[in-house]
Amino acid sequence: MKKFGIVNLSNYTSPEIKEVRNKDWVSYGIDNDYYQYLIDRYNGSPTNNAIVNGLSEMIFGKGLNATDSDRKPEQYAQMISLFKKDTVRKFCYDLKLMGQCAIQVIYSKDRTKIAQVEHLPIETIRAEKVNEDSGEVEAFYYHADWLDLKPSDQPQRIPAFGTSNQPIEILCVKPYRAGFYYYSPVDYQGGLQYAELEEEISNYHLNNIKNGLAPSMLINFNNGIPNEEERELIERRIYDKFSGSSAAGKFILSFNDNNESGATLEPVQLSDAHNQYQFLSDESSKKILVSHRVVSPMLFGIKDNTGLGNNAEELKTASILNNNVVIKPFQELLIDSFDQILAFNGISLKLYFETLQPLEFNEDIIDDDNVSDEQKEEETGVELSKQFLASEKLAHSLIEFGEDEDLENWVLVDEREVDYDQEETLNKMIGLASTGTARPNAKSEQDDTVDNMKFKVRYQYAPLKFDKESRSFCTEMVKAKKLYRKEDIDMMSKLTGDAAVNKGWGPRGADNYDLWLYKGGGSCRHFWMRKTYMAVEVAPDVKNPNSEVSVNEAKKKGLKPTKNDSKVAKLPREIGGKKRGFLEPKNWTTDVNKGFNTEE
Repeated sequence: MKKFGIVNLSNYTSPEIKEVRNKDWVSYGIDNDYYQYLIDRYNGSPTNNAIVNGLSEMIFGKGLNATDSDRKPEQYAQMISLFKKDTVRKFCYDLKLMGQCAIQVIYSKDRTKIAQVEHLPIETIRAEKVNEDSGEVEAFYYHADWLDLKPSDQPQRIPAFGTSNQPIEILCVKPYRAGFYYYSPVDYQGGLQYAELEEEISNYHLNNIKNGLAPSMLINFNNGIPNEEERELIERRIYDKFSGSSAAGKFILSFNDNNESGATLEPVQLSDAHNQYQFLSDESSKKILVSHRVVSPMLFGIKDNTGLGNNAEELKTASILNNNVVIKPFQELLIDSFDQILAFNGISLKLYFETLQPLEFNEDIIDDDNVSDEQKEEETGVELSKQFLASEKLAHSLIEFGEDEDLENWVLVDEREVDYDQEETLNKMIGLASTGTARPNAKSEQDDTVDNMKFKVRYQYAPLKFDKESRSFCTEMVKAKKLYRKEDIDMMSKLTGDAAVNKGWGPRGADNYDLWLYKGGGSCRHFWMRKTYMAVEVAPDVKNPNSEVSVNEAKKKGLKPTKNDSKVAKLPREIGGKKRGFLEPKNWTTDVNKGFNTEE
């Protein structure tokens, strides 16, 4: 006759929240340790760790901004002083990892305004029991380490935001979850058991290797069948001592009175073990990804075999979907809480988090003329309504006024950087256009006709290259490859008020500046390339209309190039020596590196 005993392994349970009769606070977890359980799953599971880190960084992005910061500079400055980047980054991290975060609100001495906002680690606080009259949680209790709470310790009571006249209050930020009142479970709650499984698999393999890859053992006691109480005692002691992934490869040493009553040790060989462990590892990783609502693992540097990350368009779609479905709800929850704090100080701003997404992922919204600049900025998380949109407007305006190079009807006879101090002016000088209307295909003051030979002079933004550090204006101009009359460039330089382009890049922050001399602004790396063309019908000796005619030959035919300012040929960063085209910041508080170019 044989008797078998079954050892029940621990079951996964949701966080236990309970009110203890003789305690003023509410416990979170069976032993008031659920926050520590979440931290352990974060530290132990590589997949869970990577996703929490990645999502919390995406939630923070590049920090807080406001679409109306230019209209409310004083309020914006107060907001920045209250919500420092490092503090907000911690709020984002706690909200994702722990499911909630705690904002410590510190009032001024006269309590007329909020003077400071600080991060308080959420694992250090517990909610006070609800006030039965108001139905609200009116305070939180703070202790540095709740797992080390001694009977003699008295956790510090801190009032909830808006419930007292105390100098310090706590605003707890947490989403609504059905069935939970005091605390909110994390949004990846369903994946925690898989995070623990992934952790245990790694522990098992590590300990198995450390113990020489020796197998686990099955212990047979061949000296009779003990009673039920004795069997339970033996099972409990063996389980406590040798169960778990950390016991992989361990063996039991038995001392017996004689061979007949000795225990026999039989190795347990797991068939097809490597495939089973691989399945468990892959399944754990997939379920963790699902619990975090990860659209594409490639967004977090996790390579899989779905093929999604191999297609740039699919990766772009995944990033946009992840931002809208996962990231923005967290951001909106935080912004709603920040708005409550700012409202106490009489501050009303349209806050948003600047995104980490590449700019091209949002190009559909940016290019939509039916969406206002502020809406674009808020929707995309990209600061568009200021210098960026001004540069876009400038580039698009110039591109619209430009013309394509026509090498079928015109021969390129000269191409050089604009620097003609030593050359003669054209015989005919036509006044600058005064109508304000650009006509790229109209005659320019620098065009000429000599002995029935037609010449035209146009300018191209050069060199035709850009990089990731190039301004949007420069990038658009290079991509367009358009040709411009000098009049068109001059006209765009003179626009002011609402029509001004590239605002802030003029002398000492002026709305406009001389595009002819300073191109894309201070420190710009481009210049105007002068290109002179001769009409094909007056050049019958030229067999290939795409070929160039030498400058000397053109001059022999009567061309006399126009004299231009020498600065036209220079890169703005080469103007003014070390100033690189910028003014000296005399009594000027604006950051010079952000703009405001050119010499006066």
